[in-house]
Amino acid sequence: MPIRDFAELEPGDYVVHLHHGIGRYRGLTHLDGMGAAKEFLAIEYADRSKLYVPIAQANLVSKYIGTEKRKPKIDSLDSSRWSKVKARTQRSIEDYASELLELYAIRKSRKGLSFGRDTLWQKEFEDAFIYEETEDQKRAVDELKSDMESSMPMDRLICGDVGYGKTEVAIRAAFKTVMEGKQVAVLVPTTVLAQQHYYTFRDRMADYPVRTEVLSRFRKPSEIRKTLADLKEGKVDIAIGTHRIIQKDVKFKDIGLVIVDEEQRFGVKHKEYLKQLRKVVDVLTMTATPIPRTLYLSLVGARDMSNIDTPPQDRLPVKTMLIEYDRQIIKAAIQRELNRQGQVFYLHNRVKTIEKVKDSLQKLIPQATIMIGHGQMHERELETIMEYFVKGEIDVLVCTTIIESGLDIPNANTIIIDRADRFGLADLYQLRGRVGRWKHQAYAYLVVPKSREILETAKKRLRAILDAQGYGAGFQIAMRDLEIRGAGNILGTEQSGHINAIGFSLYCKLLKRTIERMRGAYVPDPLDVQIKLPLDALIPEPYITDPAQRIDMYKRLAEVVSEQGLESVRAELEDRYGQLPYETVNLVSIVSLRLFAEEYGITRIELSDTRLIAERAGKKIMTGGKFPRIEARKKTMIDEIKKTLQKLPA
Repeated sequence: MPIRDFAELEPGDYVVHLHHGIGRYRGLTHLDGMGAAKEFLAIEYADRSKLYVPIAQANLVSKYIGTEKRKPKIDSLDSSRWSKVKARTQRSIEDYASELLELYAIRKSRKGLSFGRDTLWQKEFEDAFIYEETEDQKRAVDELKSDMESSMPMDRLICGDVGYGKTEVAIRAAFKTVMEGKQVAVLVPTTVLAQQHYYTFRDRMADYPVRTEVLSRFRKPSEIRKTLADLKEGKVDIAIGTHRIIQKDVKFKDIGLVIVDEEQRFGVKHKEYLKQLRKVVDVLTMTATPIPRTLYLSLVGARDMSNIDTPPQDRLPVKTMLIEYDRQIIKAAIQRELNRQGQVFYLHNRVKTIEKVKDSLQKLIPQATIMIGHGQMHERELETIMEYFVKGEIDVLVCTTIIESGLDIPNANTIIIDRADRFGLADLYQLRGRVGRWKHQAYAYLVVPKSREILETAKKRLRAILDAQGYGAGFQIAMRDLEIRGAGNILGTEQSGHINAIGFSLYCKLLKRTIERMRGAYVPDPLDVQIKLPLDALIPEPYITDPAQRIDMYKRLAEVVSEQGLESVRAELEDRYGQLPYETVNLVSIVSLRLFAEEYGITRIELSDTRLIAERAGKKIMTGGKFPRIEARKKTMIDEIKKTLQKLPA
């Protein structure tokens, strides 16, 4: 997963250097050394001391994200505190990695249901899908089928942006389960979404002998009793509902799959129940904005994950605008949508004043059909309102966040969010995802009050949602939300303390490396290889003008671990930005030299006049008591250095 995309650095951000600790990033800077131009990350530490990190070592630097909102303590470059903190954290990580591996081993040793290969009906069912699947969707389906056909209970997370087709992936898993003679439970966070999933699953499987039912407050008590009895007898194949579906009186005859939509919306008790379920049945979880714990467990390989990063064909990003409350702007936005026969969500999250807002809008646009929908309405009334809106009989739905999760109404392509400053970042992201589900350009208006000071955290949230207007921003939002709110209790009090000490990103890196080592893989510690050569080695600003994109490519180069990976990044640079300037060709060559040095355990390479000074384990490497000589011919210098280093004594 591309963590680099989440961590675009801005001057003033707290960062963590693997070997020097927590400091403040002060921007990219050009420095001349040995008569050659290079670009460095400038990091300020205690007592205003500066560390200039060669951009080729950008992989040693990560953005600091802690578990608390308070500012971290900045390290001193001449202190041993950081090495002690890192050593203490590493010991804790080793203990925690053992626990995770033990849990993983237990899960792997348990025998779950092993599904058979796809039936002819399965192929026919999937071919009947009216849209063209994206490659990511196809891959996610293949991965979950592989899980289902193995004997180990599935625990797979499907991460995909709003409207990227996660539901269709889940429907195919459900159909495969029913074809095996097993039952499916679909757990969703809201009644409205339960109803929508019910219609979607039922209509998608209408040509097959599959019975789908819904358990929610939209159903009469007598209907629920009948559904529960039939579920127990195995007459219901798929049951969809809110937390009602995991109550003690709900009994399945033979459950084979649990699908969870937006797990982060459920409480601790519900998650504990799901944790127990994971031990015995296949579990598929879907989310657009993964919570830190989910993200983290996937990062370290303790949970299987499929990413759906590709938007459906012809999908346009939602245009998002931040405005101060203005009746005329709101009128124009609604009128524009109605003029193209579309529908509007007007989100006002206070039931007490929602009628006044509806009346005000009605006076503003008298010809529009405007109705209200919120969670405190009688079940039947709310269900009727939502059905009217789905059918297009309502122009403007004035509603609360009951519409937040998963609702799919292709004709609604404008959303106006009143008092957007009061919503969490993930909430704003989900709400914006209610529009833009079809080929039309969609609009989201974030409305804040006029002439009123907004809290600093609210400003950060609004800036973040405006920045995340492109495709596939769910991960970016999850990490930004983590940064704004603090990571909280991700893994229990003790682990959160260690995360706070070294930052979330570095903690994840160290834990992942520790787990891989415990599994028997050879994972060397990243060497702090110092390379000083008389070569201009950088990505010039005219080549990549955007600083964030430039840092991203520097980090990509710094993180490569093989010549094959280096060639891949080089090809991508040429594909995106054109032919490499000579300075960038030099930079790629120096990365290749760094890979070579790491293989031979060399931590320093410097050319002083014609003398090649190389160090291994703090000792200078010589032959016959002398430094080898290299002619500084720029085109062949790197190759000459490699050949010379190969001949040096081990």
